[in-house]
Parts: sequence; structure tokens; C-alpha cells
Amino acid sequence: MICLVQMNILGIESSCDETAASVVQDGNKLLSNVVASSMDLHTKYGGVVPEIAARSHIEVIMPVIEQALAEAELGWDEIDAIAVVYGAGLGGSLLIGVLAARTLAIVHNKPLYAINHVEAHLYANFITSSALPDYVLPEKQPIFPMLGVIVSGGHSQLVLFKDHFDYQLLGQTYDDAIGEAFDKVAKVLGLPYPGGPSVGIKAMEGDASKYKLPKAKMAGKYDFSFSGLKTAVLRLAQAEIGEDFTFPSTKLAERLSEAQKADIAASFQHVAIETIVDKVRLAHDEFSPASVIIGGGVASDPELRRQLSAALPLPISYTDRKLCTDNGAMVATLGYFKHSLGTTPSDPYTLDIAPSLSM
Repeated sequence: MICLVQMNILGIESSCDETAASVVQDGNKLLSNVVASSMDLHTKYGGVVPEIAARSHIEVIMPVIEQALAEAELGWDEIDAIAVVYGAGLGGSLLIGVLAARTLAIVHNKPLYAINHVEAHLYANFITSSALPDYVLPEKQPIFPMLGVIVSGGHSQLVLFKDHFDYQLLGQTYDDAIGEAFDKVAKVLGLPYPGGPSVGIKAMEGDASKYKLPKAKMAGKYDFSFSGLKTAVLRLAQAEIGEDFTFPSTKLAERLSEAQKADIAASFQHVAIETIVDKVRLAHDEFSPASVIIGGGVASDPELRRQLSAALPLPISYTDRKLCTDNGAMVATLGYFKHSLGTTPSDPYTLDIAPSLSM
């Protein structure tokens, strides 16, 4: 059984370009959520530069943690445990968060829990209340068995949960994750990084039925592939300006009209999202989960939410869009369940990072 004693968990996230910390109470109440992003430093490069991200984490990690505690109006004596992402992610970025968490766990004598970043994304859906302004949260926590859909820049996975920590990975991408595909299509169209929001905004101006784009056929029933779709968009853009496959992708944007960009963005987005939704519907029909949840940056995409809600017979409660991108709240929430359900804490003297960690 879950312990009924009130628990406050500090979550720390530093897997990519966001430095984040949050305090979550009892696995469902958000007390604070502080995020410092270095996104602006990476925009001109069209993607995250690992060295820049790591330096940014070093500069802000302790101020972010201190702010999270201050906003929660809690001192260290009121924190029951620390949870930190140790993988997957960029090695240098993960190292900063893990070293900070290890040090704090030793200094303040707190249990330390190592958190899988990918798994944590789904646990943002367990947060149901907060006194913080401008958060729209689910009314109740998900029920097991639960179908989890993880869609982000680095991950596209479909996971069936029987209970906390008891899950089966049904399928995943074997090349680009859906978020990566959005970023690469954005580059072709000359849209700013990050690609997901940029493509989504441009797609609102276009006709999603204008172009017929392919869906990958995979040997694995629940596996994904987006590299073929990405290449199809490149070839389409080249053909639209009357050039062949040798024409450089970096020069396409200046030749495409705004109407062409909008129609390509809309057509791509529709098929990319439909690829995810098709698999989710298939898994729902086979396993009949009591709830379906989505996590990751692409989980905030309005088109994904629209298609999922239309495709499934059960209602889906979506978390606030601010909790879809990387944040400490999802880490603290997963840490709460590890702490309250008796998971053995990690050794703060030896915990190491795992950049290639998977579910």
C-alpha cells in the first residue's frame, strides 16, 4: 500500500537544455515548478549544442533548486527525498544534475532516487492539483492497466503498464523520433527551432490533404519509423520548386512560397501524428487499458490531442502543456512512487549517469 504520511519530494531534471527543479507533495500536488532553459542559446545552431547546455546547467542548477524550495515554502528538513534524472540524455547535462543531487543527498541526509527520464514524462499525468497559477491539470490520476504514449524529440514509444514499475515496452521508433522528424522538416521549410511548435503554427495556415505522404510499414506491430516520411517531405519540397534530389535541402526554404510551406507542414503533421494514433488505437483495441496517457514535448501538440481524442472510445485527460516538456515535477512525482512503494534508494556516493538508458 502507498504510505499515507505526507511526503514532499524534490525532483531535479537536467537531461538536455532545461535545468529544472520542482517539489511535489504526495505524488499529486505541485508545490513548485522552476525551469531555466538555454533554448535561446541553441536556436541559431538549429539544435541543442551539448557543450553549451552543460555550461548553462553549471551556472543555474543551484539557483533553480533554491528557487523551487522557496516557491514551495519548504526547508530542507521538510523534504523527504530527492529524485534526479540519470538517463537518458546528454552526458554532460546529466552529470551536472546527478552530481548536484548526490551532493545534496549527502549533505542533507536524504534518500536519493535515480529516475528514468523517459518513464518520468508519463508521470506528469499523475499531478492533479496545484495552487500555482495557470495550470490546467487532470481531475484524477490514471488507472491501471494504463497505456502510455511517449512522444518527444528523442523518443517515440508505446508502453503498457500493469502497475507502477511493472510495464511492457510494446513498440518504439527504429530511427528518428517524431520530435526529431518535426525538427528536420522545420529546417527544410526554413522554420525556427524547435521544430514542433514552428511546424504546428505553420500547419494552421495550410491544407493537410494537399499532399499524399507515406506511412512506414514496420515488421513490429507497434514500432515506428519517421525517416521515410522525413525524406518524402524533402523530395516533395524539391519537386515543388522543379528540382531533383540533388538540390540542397538548405536552399529549399528560399524557393518555396509561404503557401507551399504551409501545405507541406500541414500534410506532414497530419501523417506524422496519424502514425502515432494508428498504433495507439491498435494497442487500445488489443489490451483494453483503463486509461491512456501521453508524455513528452509532442504531447502538447493540439493536433495529436485532437486525433487521439477522436480515435479512442475512452476519454483522455491531458496534463498542462508546461508539464509536457522537460521539468522537475514529473521527476519528483515518479520519485514519490519509488519512495512510497519501497524502492531501494540509490547510493549517493556511486550513482552514475546512463546517457543511453531506455525503458
